[in-house]
Amino acid sequence: MGVPKRRVSKARKNKRRSIWAKLDAPSLVECPHCHELKLAHRVCGHCGYYKGREAVKVAAEE
Repeated sequence: MGVPKRRVSKARKNKRRSIWAKLDAPSLVECPHCHELKLAHRVCGHCGYYKGREAVKVAAEE
């Protein structure tokens, strides 16, 4: 079994976790069908279209 022989120091732990502060939020793109903002390479949550065709049925809001 892998058991740590020594405690990981605070500096070493924080160096390992520092990459999370450098990551950017995912960028949003405009849906070509309904012009709402959506994540790139994903189905639009507003209209349900992806790559020019309907991928998911979206219930109409009442």
